[in-house]
Amino acid sequence: MDISKYKLDKKSNFKLSGIKTNDSGKFEEKDKAKELLIENIERMMELQSKLYAQGKYALLIIFQAMDTAGKDGTIKHVMSGLNPQATQVHSFKQPSAEELNHDYLWRTTKNLPERGSIGIFNRSYYEEVLVARVHNLVKSQQIPKKYINNDIWKTRFRQINDFEKYLYENGIIPIKFFLHISREEQAKRLLERIDNTSKNWKFSAADLTERQYWNEYQAAYQDAICETSTSYAPWYIIPSDKKWFSHLLVSEIIARKVESLKLQYPSISDEQKAMLKKCKQKLLTEKYY
Repeated sequence: MDISKYKLDKKSNFKLSGIKTNDSGKFEEKDKAKELLIENIERMMELQSKLYAQGKYALLIIFQAMDTAGKDGTIKHVMSGLNPQATQVHSFKQPSAEELNHDYLWRTTKNLPERGSIGIFNRSYYEEVLVARVHNLVKSQQIPKKYINNDIWKTRFRQINDFEKYLYENGIIPIKFFLHISREEQAKRLLERIDNTSKNWKFSAADLTERQYWNEYQAAYQDAICETSTSYAPWYIIPSDKKWFSHLLVSEIIARKVESLKLQYPSISDEQKAMLKKCKQKLLTEKYY
């Protein structure tokens, strides 16, 4: 798969509206994509084992998207084979009173993955340059008035870039996905939640309210993605009208990123090898062998 076309490199030419949401690469049938997804899940299982054993790096996988774009489903299908002992998923909804009394990075920072682990953020600190921007929520936040000015979003983009560089330089590798869905496909999925009784619980009238701000959100996403896609923490724009392709693409990107770390199981000394040999001999002499 050519994953480079989904990575934001040339920011000067970036137009979110110009990126197809129904792209499926070279795949015409989802059966082949599903087969490759299974293979990638197996790759990630082995890679996670090395990540955990080595204990030097951590992955921070961030999913951002409009409602119904498939964040939950992608996490469920792509991460299905990961070791739960070394995987944590955190969903970030409307900030609590306690969270609002801290800086906007606080609630996510305290949930960063430890070394050897994979942390998955379903939404993240990017909500503070998306929802907060579209609805102008900063005016009600506990921020000194002198900092609430026309430059607040550029300031936050700089702070996020600095934060992600700090993470990267400490071995916490950010992998950022924007699941890109069309307005038409969102309408279909919302209708499915209404018509399918098993999905009624997933529907919220608030989804329709937020849908009215579609253009504002698209503009906020374009600005945020463009300003915070860096060499150490690039954004990947994932076409998500076809769930089966988005799942495969996300799995491929994660697998390749972890492979690039060239992880190895820890080596042991000659003294430790000799000790293992002695222990093996002792076990083999026990009567039930």
